[in-house]
Amino acid sequence: MKMNRLFAVVALLISALFYSCNSGEKVTPAKRPNILFAIMDDASFPHMGAYGTKWVNTPAFDYIAKEGLLFMNAYTPNAKCAPSRAAILTGRNSWQLEEAANHSPDFPAKFTTFMEQLISSGYHGGFTAKGWAPGNPGEVGGKPRELTGPAYNKFKMEAPTPQISSNDYAKNFEDFLNSKEENEPFVFWYGSTEPHRAYEFQSGLTKGNKKLEDIDEVPPFWPDTDSVRSDMLDYAFEIEYFDQHLQKMIDELERRGELSNTIIVVTADNGMPFPRIKGQEYEYSNHLPLAVMWQEGIAKSGRVIEDFISFIDFTPTFLEAAQVPTDSVIMAAITGRSFMDIFKSENSGQIDPVRNHVLIGKERHDVGRPDDQGYPIRGIVTTDYVYLHNFETDRWPAGNPESGYLNTDGSPTKTQILNDRRANKTSNNWDLAFGKRPTEELFKRISDPFAMQNLAIHPEYQVIKEQLKERLFQELKQQKDPRMFGKGYIFDEYPYSGAASNDFYNRFMNGEKMNAGWVNETDFEKNFPEKD
Repeated sequence: MKMNRLFAVVALLISALFYSCNSGEKVTPAKRPNILFAIMDDASFPHMGAYGTKWVNTPAFDYIAKEGLLFMNAYTPNAKCAPSRAAILTGRNSWQLEEAANHSPDFPAKFTTFMEQLISSGYHGGFTAKGWAPGNPGEVGGKPRELTGPAYNKFKMEAPTPQISSNDYAKNFEDFLNSKEENEPFVFWYGSTEPHRAYEFQSGLTKGNKKLEDIDEVPPFWPDTDSVRSDMLDYAFEIEYFDQHLQKMIDELERRGELSNTIIVVTADNGMPFPRIKGQEYEYSNHLPLAVMWQEGIAKSGRVIEDFISFIDFTPTFLEAAQVPTDSVIMAAITGRSFMDIFKSENSGQIDPVRNHVLIGKERHDVGRPDDQGYPIRGIVTTDYVYLHNFETDRWPAGNPESGYLNTDGSPTKTQILNDRRANKTSNNWDLAFGKRPTEELFKRISDPFAMQNLAIHPEYQVIKEQLKERLFQELKQQKDPRMFGKGYIFDEYPYSGAASNDFYNRFMNGEKMNAGWVNETDFEKNFPEKD
């Protein structure tokens, strides 16, 4: 008998014993479900067809929402690739993850991921394309640690643009399924690299058959120009590419008779790669799409769920669904809460009244400030408000201007905003995307989703602001956030794992030629601030 099958048998026996001891009856648990976790790289709520967005066509996502659950209030705790994925994988908020709070860190050996947990519990696991990244996962037995299981990246294909990955995601998923034992449950991480930048300019128009007028609303913190609208359509084109491979995966599961007992989760790691969104902590930064389907495990499909779901809730949900006994969990203490109760309910709207808020925040994302400093934020999102606390307001939120605002990817939209400010010497769009911020920000979540009016300065909102701050800080203290105990400096001291970019600002300002491939050469403000 192969070792992985032995693990599966042992895990099932332990699981059966666990459940019969807790229920007082001898019961045989249902077959453990498969898990397909599909995650886009940089996509905001509500940019899926199921949410009513007309300029993005996502039939696979919409199918999963129709046959499962559509979540209206799903949030990442930290709107950047590596820390968001770390929160997903561990069930802990980023301020509870030491180095992994930062972007491109050394991943701490002490934190086990849910993928590692499930594989040790008898699941066949693996991933394609982007798992946890960027950063250094560490080593186990002299080999790179597999935080999302073994890689399945063998099959390639011709992509519609040079910027879209040549990874044949669906074919590699099929290869993964072919490698598992019969009746062995699986967990697979489909980590598309779309719609991460770069994009082929005007690919949405020329290859996606879209029109500029398809965009029904340009966020008011960007100029409404043809280049910005085209940029948004290029983003939509890449979301659709992700969705096409997802559809092939759904079809393959159905062909194999595995669809009904597979939990399919579709989401993104952080908001769209545009100024004032990705890498920040506003609504469009952290509020993300989420649809979940499980034909055998969701009591009533087609429901729309209003409960607040944090990404730290995925891990405990998967462990409960996989029937992993609590005494066999090898992970660090999990902060998130399973939402299996929502699966079992037949109601729509708010299921659990306790799920009425989430916490968000950040430390260091991309480098670009002196001494690799971060821009620390903590915040709380409720039904009505978003409260943000900026701890180091003397720092530039998106990175220093002279080093290219490195925490905002290069793009036509970024270039437009920068050029407008250079031409006019002032720009409200630049202020919102790149300018310095006050210590406190407060926004109405529903009526002001673009976070345009800071209510923290208005006397009539002082009581609400103080209540939200108290609640936020109280929960952060309970979670042992170092920043609540005067030790926030530790996050700046953790090294940036990419040696080529480590200490970027100081090296750049001292004349070293630095390669920041994720921004444009024109993003660097060589004479900032300009003098008349």
